[in-house]
Amino acid sequence: ALRAMPNLMVFRPADAVETVECWALALENRASPSVLSLTRQNLEPARVEAGDENLCARGAYVLAPADLDAGDGEAGGRRVTLLATGSEVAIALGAREILRGEGIDASVVSMPCWELFEAQTEEYRAEVLGAGAVRVAVEAASSFGWDRYIGPDGAMVGMGGFGASAPAADLYAHFGITAEAVAEAARQCLKAGSGAG
Repeated sequence: ALRAMPNLMVFRPADAVETVECWALALENRASPSVLSLTRQNLEPARVEAGDENLCARGAYVLAPADLDAGDGEAGGRRVTLLATGSEVAIALGAREILRGEGIDASVVSMPCWELFEAQTEEYRAEVLGAGAVRVAVEAASSFGWDRYIGPDGAMVGMGGFGASAPAADLYAHFGITAEAVAEAARQCLKAGSGAG
């Protein structure tokens, strides 16, 4: 619902490093209000070093590149792009490991701020999303808005309902928001794209 509000910058960072970067961006943003949506879950860090560049400043970036390819993995090897925000980045990273174990080259893209990503060049957005790769998004929310990133041949792993109350791990299992479900969605997209049936 927050993403549907005009003139609002919504940040959903995946870990402490992204939170610091998004906080800095929110403080610098003088054109509109900003919202930081944070989790209470105990998560492993997605990034352990901030580096010199604020990677969240572009709204989305390749957090974990495809790397099964002998080269850089991105140009010709990436078959799947896993898109996620916030705590679901951890799920996407888990799905990437599952797919890698099956010989499927996948990248994980962290998308902490859609509004900033939309402001990037078409070339940057295409590079991050992966030309020719099937795209699977994962977020513990409705699929609203994700179609612009996953395209007609992609998939969304999210929530079809609301109101359940339980520990996070139980809720993710209840709603089918798991690394296994994301990996299976990727497999199904690849199968559909290959014409296999």
